[in-house]
Amino acid sequence: MINKKEIINILLITVIIAFSVSLIGNLIGFLYTFLAVFIVIGINIFAKKLMSFHLDSEIEIKLWEIKRFGFKTHQHLKKPFPIGAFLPIVSKIFLFPFQSCVWMASLVFDVKPKIWRKAKRHGLYSFSEMTEYHLGLIAAVGIVANLVLAVIGYFLNFPEFVRLNIYFAFFNMIPLSNLDGNKIFFSSLILWSFLASIVLIGLLATFFVI
Repeated sequence: MINKKEIINILLITVIIAFSVSLIGNLIGFLYTFLAVFIVIGINIFAKKLMSFHLDSEIEIKLWEIKRFGFKTHQHLKKPFPIGAFLPIVSKIFLFPFQSCVWMASLVFDVKPKIWRKAKRHGLYSFSEMTEYHLGLIAAVGIVANLVLAVIGYFLNFPEFVRLNIYFAFFNMIPLSNLDGNKIFFSSLILWSFLASIVLIGLLATFFVI
């Protein structure tokens, strides 16, 4: 269900985000933050992989990279730049006044259908391609999972865990590049608007209530 490369990417980003969040903390604080971030990311990925399996497909988790920087075909970097590993650290400088708030949208996913399962269930070539709607559903279920975790954290009186889930959902809801928010936005504007509204309410709550 998850391969070695995915595990490496997940652990790498977890370390980077945990380090960025607890930049001025101690070792114990870093370890607690690492565990919390790992749960936040892990549940998000687990939910998306579960939805992908339900849709007779499989996803691969990858580090968010960019290669093109313009609209013309020749405007691209020689090698993809790992922006997902870069932004959490840099964002700490600009978001320093906000407690534990750093850029957390660092992982993206590619999806491919399991054609042999499709053929068995629906007839050969039926639904053999994944549509934007399917991609949006997979991405959305991950956001919902983090919102549920935030609610659980609130009732268990773990405010820091609540913040991490809300921040993770917020940054991933941005309709940019290959992030989850972009997949949801182009699959269903209504679904994106609904989730974005809930995430925004949660974000405001982390600043003024929690």
